[in-house]
Amino acid sequence: MILEFEPGDQVINPLKKEWGIGQVQSIINEKITVNFENIGKIVIISDNIKLEKINNG
Repeated sequence: MILEFEPGDQVINPLKKEWGIGQVQSIINEKITVNFENIGKIVIISDNIKLEKINNG
């Protein structure tokens, strides 16, 4: 599986917008570690939660 994210990318969880903006910390196989501004660091299984990348440019 090819993910469209890399460490440093800013993302949101469209189903949990209250989590705030997150920054991708690491990607190992299907596990993405994201540090969200409102809830802290979370490990997400990419098959279960679809993140959306924020375009900053």
